[in-house]
Amino acid sequence: MKNPGKTQQKTMLSSNRVLTLTLEFSPSLKFSAKTHIEFRPRSLHGSIMNSASRSSPREAQVNDTACRDSITLEEWQGWACVSPVPAMVNEVIHDLKLLENNIDAHMVFGGNGGKLQGDFKIQEDKKHRAKYQALGDSDKKFQFFSARQIACRLLGSRGYLCQKCWLPMEDCMCSKVKPCSLWHGIKFWLYMHPKDFLRQNNTGKLLWQVFGVQAATLCLYGISEDEEIMWNAFKDAGKGKVWCLYPNQNIVPKTVQDAFSCQSSADLECTHSLTNRYRPLNFVLIDGTWSNSAAMFRRLKEQAKLLWGEEDLPCISLAAGASAMHKLR
Repeated sequence: MKNPGKTQQKTMLSSNRVLTLTLEFSPSLKFSAKTHIEFRPRSLHGSIMNSASRSSPREAQVNDTACRDSITLEEWQGWACVSPVPAMVNEVIHDLKLLENNIDAHMVFGGNGGKLQGDFKIQEDKKHRAKYQALGDSDKKFQFFSARQIACRLLGSRGYLCQKCWLPMEDCMCSKVKPCSLWHGIKFWLYMHPKDFLRQNNTGKLLWQVFGVQAATLCLYGISEDEEIMWNAFKDAGKGKVWCLYPNQNIVPKTVQDAFSCQSSADLECTHSLTNRYRPLNFVLIDGTWSNSAAMFRRLKEQAKLLWGEEDLPCISLAAGASAMHKLR
């Protein structure tokens, strides 16, 4: 993968990467991706990429009393999450609703990413900064940062975005996506930065839309409930079964074929046997901007050291120009 250079603001997992990985790992997607994913023609002004920026400010949607101060498990997992509802996310939502009542102002969201706007934003900004400073532990500060980002995006997306494709209801493309199976012995973990969660132009979501949440699982950076599930799976699988898609300049990059060739013949026999319990190859796909991905990769290495005693995390990279699908972007 090339040095990011001027592309630092682009996401690590671009649409061409997603489609290429889809073609690589699914036996039923050997031909044109067009047969599986079709988009309704749009004018330039009605493009999906611009739908967030052209959205008008909107108040947080509250469907019933039970949803006012918390996120239910049904709602949380409806956004493709597999973990229990994060405790800190619900804590942030409770604080937001409490502030809303105290200052007699409604939460208003709008713009790209569904951010808070107006007078409420000014008051909330002061409050959350004070709480952040009061947290002495750096890890708690980090978790609070992630939880606040996610809580605001959840509230701002209620009744506005489709839970499956993360697009405005009127732009929903779910009917155009046809699911298929991922190869046996392969599992994707989409390690996503909170700032990319529920972004309308995020392309990583296509993985679980196509393969399902069990084959392509979302793990939110800084959410302990999510990260615990992912690392427990890595512990069961073993270090040799975990690979990260990241252009690590300090080591010689590996290919997907290298990942498979590292398995012993016994492992391969087990992988291809549908009657035996096997440990799948786990591929971690970092979904964030180049600047955010560096911190995410450091956290992966820190967790690897805690689990296996060393920071070395096997990395693979995609060969530039290896597929015509790369020209899509």
